[in-house]
Parts: sequence; structure tokens; C-alpha cells
Amino acid sequence: MTFRPLHDRVVVRRIEAQEKTAGGIIIPDTAKEKPQEGEIIAVGPGARDESGRVTPLDLKVGDRVLFGKWSGTEVRIDGQDLLIMKESDIMGVVEQIAEAQKAA
Repeated sequence: MTFRPLHDRVVVRRIEAQEKTAGGIIIPDTAKEKPQEGEIIAVGPGARDESGRVTPLDLKVGDRVLFGKWSGTEVRIDGQDLLIMKESDIMGVVEQIAEAQKAA
């Protein structure tokens, strides 16, 4: 099944948190919090302004993003747990350092 979000909504797949801390301590499942980082897997066409023109989204498929702990609506599509949220719920895009250095 394919899913296409409407307007300024995006579909996000959570990126699982690491199992160990930097010091090597293993974190049990009961102590883990839901990850607040994810990957965009689908984007809507954009929001309409007052004149009816569509304003495209700044996000694209494949972007790694940070979002709020309680952002979005959890859904299950094709056995995957996903989040549907508005673009405004996303705090920012996480860029890899190597990619940022290439652009500079």
C-alpha cells in the first residue's frame, strides 16, 4: 500500500535510539524513551495560502529530522509504526557533518 499525506503533512519513521550509552552502559527497554529523531518517508504537496496558491514544503523524502516528544499521530501502515505530522511540528533537519562540509 502507498500512502500520500495531504497538504503540509509528512510521514516520519522513527529512528531507533542507541542500545548503549557513550560509556558502554546498556539501556533496558523499560528505561528507553521514544526517539525524537526520524526519517521523512513521504511529504504532502504543501499548504495553501489565503489566495489559494500552494506553498511547497521545505522537507523532502530522506531528510533526518527532530520533532517533539508528543508530536504527530501514530499510525501503522504495512506493519510499520509511523508518525503523521504537520511540517510545523518538525523542529529541524539533521545534516551529516560530511555533507555540510561538502556544501561549504
